[in-house]
Amino acid sequence: MKIKRERHRFEGDGHFRTSKTNSPNTGKLTKAIITQTQNLAARHQRRNTKHTSDRHMAATRAPLSSYQNPSSTPTLKSPPKPSYVAFEIKASTLRKKKKQNGIRCEIKSFENPHNWTIEPDTPIHVFHNPPEAQVAMASGSAVKKVKKVCLFYCAETKSLAQKVAAQSDAIELRSITWRKFDDGFPNIFIPNAHGIRGHHVAFLASFSSPSVIFEQLSVIYALPKLFISSFTLVLPFFPTGTSERMEDEGDVATAFTLARALSNIPISMGGPTSLVIYDIHALQERFYFGDNVLPCFESGIPLLKSRLQQLPDSDNISIAFPDDGAWKRFHKQLQHFPTIVCAKVREGDQRIVRIKEGDPRGRHVVIVDDLVQSGGTLIECQKVLAAHGAAKISAYVTHGIFPNRSWERFQRDNGGNPEHGLTYFWISDSCPLTVKDVMHNPPFEVLSLAGSIAATLLI
Repeated sequence: MKIKRERHRFEGDGHFRTSKTNSPNTGKLTKAIITQTQNLAARHQRRNTKHTSDRHMAATRAPLSSYQNPSSTPTLKSPPKPSYVAFEIKASTLRKKKKQNGIRCEIKSFENPHNWTIEPDTPIHVFHNPPEAQVAMASGSAVKKVKKVCLFYCAETKSLAQKVAAQSDAIELRSITWRKFDDGFPNIFIPNAHGIRGHHVAFLASFSSPSVIFEQLSVIYALPKLFISSFTLVLPFFPTGTSERMEDEGDVATAFTLARALSNIPISMGGPTSLVIYDIHALQERFYFGDNVLPCFESGIPLLKSRLQQLPDSDNISIAFPDDGAWKRFHKQLQHFPTIVCAKVREGDQRIVRIKEGDPRGRHVVIVDDLVQSGGTLIECQKVLAAHGAAKISAYVTHGIFPNRSWERFQRDNGGNPEHGLTYFWISDSCPLTVKDVMHNPPFEVLSLAGSIAATLLI
């Protein structure tokens, strides 16, 4: 038996390409088949021109196979959106047997692959075979499913939650009914609890006082049990972070107590709870948490850096740390700025702030710390920096606690009096009650954590 083969491929640029093996010419019959096949492919290409511009497929050639002899001729239906047409022509001549010729074709698209067998009769008959394999998608072409998050909040964090939801359409706000019984204990209801099954759920908490911690813990323990995909607790301010040490026998480290309470949050269907905290007082406090919770420690320093770049004297900024603890906590994030380190030294019965290293002379000095309460240390630091020639003094803390309205101690410097006031005092909105008090009161400016929280929720 003598076998004569030609392989032809019609590509999307309108050209018909042929590669020959070392064999004799297949003759007029093969040329006629090629002509008819070209016409068919050109007609098919014109129908799908508008669909092929954004399709990319690797060329595939169908294997040689036996011919089919159908009893009826089906109508040719164009497969959807092909990116190429591959043809293989086989002409075989058998001794003492009738010559048989045929075309084996395969057209594939992103949606469905199709195999066609075409006999070179007049007219050409097309038989649609079931697909043998699915077309592999190009690398990276699969569309990633967007994560949807249901965000619950307490009464104090409603404003911040609305800002977080405004950052992305993938974050949906859900409310909780907060009530109390006559004896003062919480009476809480989660509306449409069945509606969050299978969803990613988050709760934006504010432990501003011991009176609200219990009612929020009740919700935090209840949400993971509602058959949700995952649970994230966003606690911007970890309130007992400063009570992490035991200096005398009998001291109670309440930071460890709260960490243990959060470590016992029930596991959701997706696994342990993700706990998001901003600028915790000491990084070693991550080891206070158990294995049932995954602490994610974020920082508000990127908000400060962005704000500093907007200042007209951004090239004259120096960063001052009020003590060694603040330097250890933040110096790596602010290493591109000239730094000044202050320290508390004891003189008799008093503790006085001194400059340990750095020169504030002629600079706009920004004092950076994780939190402020009464503000005594920060004011002492301000005075010593002004005495050493600082041109302007501003301050940043992530958590402005300010008990007993201590924020009123800070006045605005309108220029030339850094020892008496601050040019700016930046805080984040991690403590919602403070934000309400200081809003629109110079020198205070609020830098919102909403964008950072939204990005963390969508991880």
